[in-house]
Amino acid sequence: MKTAAIQAEVNEINITLLEAELKGAIEGEVRFDTGSRAAYATDASNYRQVPIGVVVPKTRQDVIITMAICHKYKAPVISRGGGTSLAGQGCNVAVLIDMSKYYHNVIAIDEKHKLVKVEPGIVLDTMRHATEQQAGLTFGPDPATHSHCTIGGMMGNNSCGVHSVMAQFYGYGARTSDNTERLTLLTYDGFIMEVGPTSEEELEAIIAKGGRKGEIYGKLKNLRDKYADKIREKYPKIPRRVSGYNLDDLLPENGFNVARALVGSESTCILILDATLKLMPKPKERSLLVLGYPDVYAAGSGAPEAMKHQPVACEGLDDQLIGYMEKKGLHPDDISILPEGKGWLLVEFGGDTKAESDQKAQDLMADLKKGDHPPSMKLFDDPAQEQKLWEVRESGLGATAFVPGMKDAWPGWEDSAVHPGNVGEYLKELRALFDKYGYKAALYGHFGQGCIHCRIDFDLITKEGIDKYQQFTIEAAKLVLKYGGSVSGEHGDGQARADLLELMFGEELMQAFREFKEIWDPEWKMNPGKLVEPYGEIANLRFGTDYNPKVLETHFQFPEDDGNFAHATMRCVGVGKCRRHEGGTMCPSYMVTREEEDSTRGRTRMLFEMLQGEEIKDGWQSEEVKEALDLCLACKGCKGDCPVNVDMATYKSEFLSHYYEKKLRPRSAYAFGLIYWWARAASHFPGIVNFVTHNPLTSGLSKFIAGVAPERSIPKFAAQTFRDWFRENKKENPSRPKVILWADTFNNFFLPETLVAATEVLDAAGFEVTVPQQMLCCGRPLYDFGMLNMAKNLLREIMESLKDDIVHEVPIVGLEPSCVAVFRDELGNLFPNREDAKRLKKQVFTLAEFLDKKAPDFKIPEFKAKAVVHGHCHHKAIMKMDSDTKMLASMQLDYQMLDSGCCGMAGYFGYEAGKHYEVGLAAGERVLLPAVRGADKAAIIIADGFSCREQIEQGTGRKGLHTAQVLQMALREEKTDLAYPEKKYVDGMKLKSGSMPAWLIAGIGAMAFAAVWVITLKKK
Repeated sequence: MKTAAIQAEVNEINITLLEAELKGAIEGEVRFDTGSRAAYATDASNYRQVPIGVVVPKTRQDVIITMAICHKYKAPVISRGGGTSLAGQGCNVAVLIDMSKYYHNVIAIDEKHKLVKVEPGIVLDTMRHATEQQAGLTFGPDPATHSHCTIGGMMGNNSCGVHSVMAQFYGYGARTSDNTERLTLLTYDGFIMEVGPTSEEELEAIIAKGGRKGEIYGKLKNLRDKYADKIREKYPKIPRRVSGYNLDDLLPENGFNVARALVGSESTCILILDATLKLMPKPKERSLLVLGYPDVYAAGSGAPEAMKHQPVACEGLDDQLIGYMEKKGLHPDDISILPEGKGWLLVEFGGDTKAESDQKAQDLMADLKKGDHPPSMKLFDDPAQEQKLWEVRESGLGATAFVPGMKDAWPGWEDSAVHPGNVGEYLKELRALFDKYGYKAALYGHFGQGCIHCRIDFDLITKEGIDKYQQFTIEAAKLVLKYGGSVSGEHGDGQARADLLELMFGEELMQAFREFKEIWDPEWKMNPGKLVEPYGEIANLRFGTDYNPKVLETHFQFPEDDGNFAHATMRCVGVGKCRRHEGGTMCPSYMVTREEEDSTRGRTRMLFEMLQGEEIKDGWQSEEVKEALDLCLACKGCKGDCPVNVDMATYKSEFLSHYYEKKLRPRSAYAFGLIYWWARAASHFPGIVNFVTHNPLTSGLSKFIAGVAPERSIPKFAAQTFRDWFRENKKENPSRPKVILWADTFNNFFLPETLVAATEVLDAAGFEVTVPQQMLCCGRPLYDFGMLNMAKNLLREIMESLKDDIVHEVPIVGLEPSCVAVFRDELGNLFPNREDAKRLKKQVFTLAEFLDKKAPDFKIPEFKAKAVVHGHCHHKAIMKMDSDTKMLASMQLDYQMLDSGCCGMAGYFGYEAGKHYEVGLAAGERVLLPAVRGADKAAIIIADGFSCREQIEQGTGRKGLHTAQVLQMALREEKTDLAYPEKKYVDGMKLKSGSMPAWLIAGIGAMAFAAVWVITLKKK
């Protein structure tokens, strides 16, 4: 096989010289280090191949030079976009070119001809935002990964997606190839040319002109003429045929479109330098009709009737998918609004007005009601509800992977396609085939175009399981071909389905595929072993029979992964949602750096490789893993946003706990990690501490000692702690229900007025507020530095001290979201088998949650004011913001909830000098800080996190208020229209001043000045 020979040649390449020449020649980044190679070793598939090295080009010239140098050294090449390929086409033993970081510009928008020209690294949503803003035009193909997949990746795999139905009705077709006008391409030997549709006259002229382009076009014409009849015979006539090369686009009746023929070639033929794509009008309004059927087979059979009404989307899903979501706690409220049934169609209509889109839905409903057994129906007019239901559909992958109590499920037969009229019958036989092999799988997908998605619980570790998987795919391929379908309808062939192509196309067309590749890549160096002459379906498996990760003892018990840290590291399915450039919380460092290693996926893959021990050999002492984890803000955004709930904050904490077992931690770890103890000491003389940390003579030294960036200010200690204030002002009322107010370290020692406000609110709600007699701390800062033994001791102390309250189910209200998250998350992970830990987890609430769930009779006071709201990242990830939004609505606040992700301060992170400060500030500057600066002067800035409020104050000069303080304001007056209301409600509510007497300040200042003078004289 050619691939075997090529891989033998790889071993002869002088990698050192290749790397050095690339570094000296291009403007972009060249990375042949172990960490970078490990991060790119797999995509979203079952396959793993460590690249030779990674190149991140900045310019078109970088791409051209990289190809020339790789050609010189005979190094294989693979181009990669978002790395979300499910069939293994995104990984190889080759020089991997990642286009996504820099090579991502819109080159031109042609509104008149409805075209856009772009570089391949651009993210789909970024491109669509540009075309929609400028011209009101959009791109039809719309994968579920639209927020982070690149156009280059979509062209490599010939992607389709939910709303590709819309493109079909505009006459373009469903696939990316159908929506491609022209390409500028680069061959392995460095030839550049532009290709697109070609008339027969133009074709003859190009061939007659000669040169390299004439030579290529002549060979393509000969190939077409040689195999034309077989192409017409064997290519299925369905909307979603993605398998094989698009040789049908070379036929005369299809305009000899070389650009379309190359789309879907999975980087096995050429590299794309730029692409010109077709656009279409974007519907101004949409309406969603959901149809409920007795089962998914009836839903599949009902899709053709829905398609007659020309919807912009027609998606299906079954009751097993909904069952998986319920087991995982995904979208419980959203699922409940589905109409009655066990199989559903989500049919969306577009129009210039809501009335127009509604009418289209109503026309379908009227036609369905004429039938003997019409489905149940629900028309949704509320955009918020429509969005929730689409989130249910887009959660398919997350819902079907790692379902509690079930075997792990994997891709491998996840996108077969048939004619839309055959969906119902095909689904019945596919389910029967699952049963025959003992497999479990939910069914969902693009029923309107006949493409079926599923993840199946294949055993990809034992030989018996792998053999069974291979035999299943052969039978499944024969089944789909029985219905005139395609083994791939969206995700491509790669390595997963390449072995099955001969069943689909026959040996004659397989030879045509080989010849097509050789025309473009005669040296077989472009992504070898994928699509044609493949490595094989069961080669290069990420797991396989030799999968044997190290078994390591851990502090966290990982109950969701059966106590297995190795299973936690394989949890990432590679869908790449953590690579979004905007929206949600995950992943703030990636949003800033655009580095694969700084994404949740990249970091998880590094930990996986660490346990494999092949590329990363140093285990817990790995510097490569340490570096990859360094810019993780521990925001827990991945825990909430990731489809499979990867929890990088916990993984990072676990890693650091072992990494530092025999090493000194950085100064900041001792300054911030031990803040509970430092704060207790400082509370005895806050004035002196504040003077030392803020006067010009000693503040710089204080920051240096603590590892704080010079640009930052160290927070000031309050003159009186909340606990001291509470002892003086405590109100005992045994007739009232008891609630414990958690006096966390941050608010107790730095911002006690926040806890005072909460006391007032809870008292007004009819509760007796108490504070634990013993000073306690959940240890939140300790997790950031891996100080887990100390953290566990503090949690044990809490469970012992509050034993009676835990038994009597006394609720606890926490104001600092990160502290509440410790009780709701880390506590159960560290002590999964302790009953008091399980009880305590259920007894801790945020203030809004407590009022919502435990104080139903308390009337939230109305408060007429403007507000800008930033949710703490741990709050959004673990507790969610539902109770908060409900409370704010009850107050009738005119508020804006920012989609600001993590504030960037993230506990200690944004304070620490160096790259942490830079990345933390950049994270804040993405959304939060500009929004606060642009807010109305009378607007209240609401931010519950201590760090969030510090980031806001230090970055904008405005001061944030905690929800407790806003409620306190509402209890005291009906409205506020003051400019900068924080001057009254934050500064005006301060407890005793923390300043020092003038004589003491002068004395300390004189001594400090004298000390500096003496040191200076000694140096001289």
